[in-house]
Amino acid sequence: MGHQEHRDHAPKQVVCWVVTLSDTRIEETDVSGKLMVERLEQSGHIVAKKVMLPDEPAQLEALLREGIAADDVQAILCNGGTGISLRDRSYEAVERVLEKRLDGFGELFRVLSYEEIGSAAMMSRAVAGIANGTAIFSVPGSKHAVELAMTRLILPELGHIIWELTKHA
Repeated sequence: MGHQEHRDHAPKQVVCWVVTLSDTRIEETDVSGKLMVERLEQSGHIVAKKVMLPDEPAQLEALLREGIAADDVQAILCNGGTGISLRDRSYEAVERVLEKRLDGFGELFRVLSYEEIGSAAMMSRAVAGIANGTAIFSVPGSKHAVELAMTRLILPELGHIIWELTKHA
């Protein structure tokens, strides 16, 4: 069966959590988190939980472990904390919980970013993978980065990824 046939069998509705990591934003100024929720819901997915956390790896790791342990959470989408500054530490927390990395996600995100912003794209530590049958995506916190990741990478394959994780369950 080819990838298009897989997509045809993929669920059209995925239960997701959205997590914004920021030391400066509050709910009212969380444009990127709201954009993630909006794009997911426009595509027919369910956002069961939306959370804002400071960029503190222990808090993110605990939340990720809670999500991957929950039977009803299929995907967790994080934005923020993926750069190289001292406070950008979400990558390390996400990396610790992943059982399988989707290396192509980060690679493709950086290629697409490079086409738009040039060499600064190399500083993105966007990452995705699987933990306990849950898909996890972590992207930069800028509105533009979230839009790029959602429209070009995550939404086109989200159902397909979940189908792959559950087709033999």
